[in-house]
Amino acid sequence: MDVGALVAAGVALVVGVLGWTQSRATNRRSDFVEITTRLDKDLKTERMQRKMQGSYLLELLRWARVVGPTTPAGPPPEPPAELDLTPWHH
Repeated sequence: MDVGALVAAGVALVVGVLGWTQSRATNRRSDFVEITTRLDKDLKTERMQRKMQGSYLLELLRWARVVGPTTPAGPPPEPPAELDLTPWHH
């Protein structure tokens, strides 16, 4: 066997492994950026939902103070259209 061919094959193998690890690291970085971007978006959405839910709850409590147990009650206030109530629907 030719020593030069073995050395060339060894160098090619090392270069291939180094290129493969670099591409994996790049993929992991882009995956991390994509995941954090999605988590930020989900967090903003959840914060907005909690804010609307809190305001709707305060509105219901105000309505409940006005309407006593013996007072004829009008309809309760409707929730905001943007408020997602699907977790509470069966």
